[in-house]
Amino acid sequence: MSLSASNRIRKLAGKAIGDFGLIDDGDHIAVGISGGKDSMALMRVLEKLRQRAPVSYRLIGVTIDPGFPGFPAAAIGDYFNRQGMPFHCEKTVINEILAEKRRRESSWCSFCARLRRGILYTVAQRLGCNKIALGHHLDDFIETLLLNQFYSGTIAAMSPKLLADNGIQTVIRPLAYVEERAVEEFVREEDIPVFESSCPALENKDRKRQRTKELIANLEAEIPQLKRSLRNALGNVQPRHLWDLRLK
Repeated sequence: MSLSASNRIRKLAGKAIGDFGLIDDGDHIAVGISGGKDSMALMRVLEKLRQRAPVSYRLIGVTIDPGFPGFPAAAIGDYFNRQGMPFHCEKTVINEILAEKRRRESSWCSFCARLRRGILYTVAQRLGCNKIALGHHLDDFIETLLLNQFYSGTIAAMSPKLLADNGIQTVIRPLAYVEERAVEEFVREEDIPVFESSCPALENKDRKRQRTKELIANLEAEIPQLKRSLRNALGNVQPRHLWDLRLK
């Protein structure tokens, strides 16, 4: 009998947590909540796992309100309150900083993400959280791997677990083994609300990432095991067969 989306995603998240040692006894975890499907699914998964976990840990959803008109901070907060889950919303003026400081040639999304990440680290520290959980899924890892090779000339993706830029918190990505389509199915099955973004740059999505998504989808039609193979490649590095002169 096939597993439900809920059981599959919990199993994969639990495997990632075990494989990479993402959660320890006594952890206080700030879960970055944008209101999108990935972060909302992550919070639900971690809460379900927490209820049966052999270790004790605490969760708090943290939303960084960038100050865009119509950002659904109140709706997200109402949902968390109804669910009885801890929640914090940090009001910011990221929208003003973007308007004043962003260079014309720089990416709106990248600049905004850096600002939000820095604020999230600061807020997590203030809330007493030693870890920050982000909702990146397997497709994000694979796309980043290819994007870095295509446009940056590096072989790099994201790590399921790494020390944050501030050197204090640990960033974890428990959905590392979960495909995006599984997240979508889980959100539908669990009837998890998804809050529409009010980002003014939403219509101008990252075209590089969109093209990479399309490339993966086209190749997957010919190579059904493509994502599994690329996932394995992330953990099967052969430095002797690369060109990094620092490894001499």
